Amino acid sequence: MPDQRFDSRPPRATEIPRPKRAEGQWSLGQREPLNKNEQSKKDDDPLNVRDRILYTYSKKGFDSIDPADLRGRFRWMGLYTQRKPGIDGGRTGSMEEEELDARFFMMRVRSDGALLGAPQLRALGSIGTDFAQNSADISDRQNIQYHWIRIEDVPAIWELLDSVGMSSLEACGDGPRPFLGSPVAGVAADEIIDGTSALDEIKRRYLNNKDFSNLPRKFKTSLTGHPSLDTVPAINDVSFVGVVHPEHGPGFDLWVGGGLSTNPMFAQKLGVWIPLDEVPDAWSGVASIFRDYGYRRLRSRARLKFLVADWGVEKFREVLENEYLEKKLISLESPDVSTDSGDHVGVHAQKDGRFYIGAAPMVGRINGETLTGLGDLVEAFGLTGARLTAQQKLVVLGVAPDDVDAVVAGLLALGLDAKPSNWRRNTMACTGIEYCKLAIVDTKERSRALIGELEKRFPDLDVPITINVNGCPNACARTQVADIGLKGMIAMDADGNQVEGFQVHLGGGIGMHHTFGKKLRAHKVTSAGLDDYVTNVVTAYLADRSDGESFAVWVERADDELLRGEKALETI
Repeated sequence: MPDQRFDSRPPRATEIPRPKRAEGQWSLGQREPLNKNEQSKKDDDPLNVRDRILYTYSKKGFDSIDPADLRGRFRWMGLYTQRKPGIDGGRTGSMEEEELDARFFMMRVRSDGALLGAPQLRALGSIGTDFAQNSADISDRQNIQYHWIRIEDVPAIWELLDSVGMSSLEACGDGPRPFLGSPVAGVAADEIIDGTSALDEIKRRYLNNKDFSNLPRKFKTSLTGHPSLDTVPAINDVSFVGVVHPEHGPGFDLWVGGGLSTNPMFAQKLGVWIPLDEVPDAWSGVASIFRDYGYRRLRSRARLKFLVADWGVEKFREVLENEYLEKKLISLESPDVSTDSGDHVGVHAQKDGRFYIGAAPMVGRINGETLTGLGDLVEAFGLTGARLTAQQKLVVLGVAPDDVDAVVAGLLALGLDAKPSNWRRNTMACTGIEYCKLAIVDTKERSRALIGELEKRFPDLDVPITINVNGCPNACARTQVADIGLKGMIAMDADGNQVEGFQVHLGGGIGMHHTFGKKLRAHKVTSAGLDDYVTNVVTAYLADRSDGESFAVWVERADDELLRGEKALETI
């Protein structure tokens, strides 16, 4: 974007708070890059790297890649270098990034809440089997993530994605990250409003748009018209939440400034009503505030949540209305929080007489063959298609009443369980040390083993308990908002050896119990001791709870020794 756009803007009607030191805010004239990331983006718009991948790097190979592209601009194309095998978690923070690089990539493919028909699912399956050693994961951002991608194969993968209207474009990087959309948009009987058209329009206007390809950091979007808040709006940078105005009817409230990681903050509600056709303009306004006023000096403060926290809701709304939308928004009290899980697992009636079915893989891990098989299932039963969820699940839509049992069985044959145990349904895990260069511990396989053990120990659990497992402090698996959040770190075992372990967060949640989990001071659990720790805490909860008391509410009042799992099982 040319600098004169800012110079020609009319005088502000709002007095903008000025930080005590320059934070790299463009609209305050602070255009000089303040760190290597900002310099790299100034040197060359990251969207330009696509042509270098297509015409240079894919032909000359991994060693030809400019380091500034490899560990920077490639992210705008959905590509991260993969962790080199054999490097233990204790060395993660002490090694340079290039020392951790394998010669393969993780590729993230966006779904943006879109309906995936048989052609899309088969194309996604083919990428997994033909180019990614049969890998594929469903992330909690409604993406498909592959591993073992070679730079030489990227053009063929992009061509396949293009043929079915999909993309890895800006799936990573400092731009519009993949959008979260309701998995049951347009079909749920209790839906307030279908926001699909708004998400499609945001994608059409603002993806691959150089006005928004250089934001201070990542920018995450959530939109749902379903009352379960199934796109976790409280922890996104910008969220549109379905609400009904008494005079104007269904529309969207606007929430801004949510995010987790090492400084978690819930999004703040502007208390407005926005009609469906004005959602893209509102998205552009919020993203533009972030671009122009966001903090660029420190990466650790370069998220919208810090600007919203400093300005406050009133100031943010005032700037949005006066400088970007040039109109006043209609005020409306924000909706009540949901009491539902929003994962849509199980069989549910649609408003058209058909059914949608939500099914759970094991902590999001599937493979290329699963996706191809799902495409075959969609075609065989004439289903509308499938959507991914923000809980590492998927939903198939448009199931005829007479086909429900057969589709449930077909999903199960693919490893997708529509009737999962509590532990399988409510456990999420990030990529972990297997592939991620930031991770300290294993997550996927450790979670799989934990689920299996808890299914044996608590086969008939009568209340949902969520477990989120993360390989590092960055909270990709949302550790702070789970009943039991496990953040990977190095711990000491009984013999004084450094081993994989977890810091524990207890009692977090989004919805009826809207809070970040409680961290237990100086408390770590080794990975080897995790099964027994979770067993002790869950057993204590079941023995000590009052009627109808959830795990999160119990955590608020429970004795510290119970939360630390220190009381022996037989004494509870």
